[in-house]
Amino acid sequence: MVGLVLNNFHNPVFLQIFDRFTRGLQDRGLRPLLVNLTDETDPARSVQLLRQYSADGVIVASSELPNTFAESFKAAGIPTVLAFGRGDDTPRVDVVSIDNVEAGRMAARTLLDRGYQRLGFIGGPERATTTQDRWKGFQQIARDAAYARFAGDYSYDAGQAALLAEIEADNLCEAYFCADDVLSIGALSALVMRGFKVPQDVGIIGLNDMEMSAWSTINLTTIRQPFDALVTAALNRLTEIMASPDLAPESLLLPCELIIRGTLRR
Repeated sequence: MVGLVLNNFHNPVFLQIFDRFTRGLQDRGLRPLLVNLTDETDPARSVQLLRQYSADGVIVASSELPNTFAESFKAAGIPTVLAFGRGDDTPRVDVVSIDNVEAGRMAARTLLDRGYQRLGFIGGPERATTTQDRWKGFQQIARDAAYARFAGDYSYDAGQAALLAEIEADNLCEAYFCADDVLSIGALSALVMRGFKVPQDVGIIGLNDMEMSAWSTINLTTIRQPFDALVTAALNRLTEIMASPDLAPESLLLPCELIIRGTLRR
């Protein structure tokens, strides 16, 4: 039995991730146990829950929980992989993710290449390592052209509220990198509500390439996370450390891909 720890069901992309992980586990003859950690911050309670079910391993699939959360499972003797976390050269728990700093750089380069001069960043929670790293990379390229606003969470409502706040503060940028597609879609709705046209008045680029981003009514330019490859790599690594618990932790960072659609000018 493998615990699958998720904590943001406000974001539709995690339904895609849940689907891929559960099918992947079942294909390997493993039984998934879903652990919903929405609003949970105490790893000890989650460790206790997984021990009650005698879980043989755990995948923490979260872009908001800190690496220390996953490290608590490992410290309890449960083979653990953190998917979508922060990777580094000396990890204390196995991490499979993208290079979020480079994703931020990619977004900034894309906006600058299209002639945008005043660039906005709309991130998720400021505590989330994904938000921190994407903003860091964005700043490295955009420098003085970059301005940030952090939303309460990775959700449609948070993205809409953040962009409405930009408009109401008379602080609207020429283009925005929204650090998640669901934030982007919320931001797009705010612009439409206030009579702005995309991409004629404001450009938007997201991150994830979740399924609805390609819908003709959204048509979002975005940076694609390789979800299939991420899930496969996380499951492969988990089975390795379940078989050999003494393996040293590793970080695997996979590359992203720019997906051009209709929310940026040419």
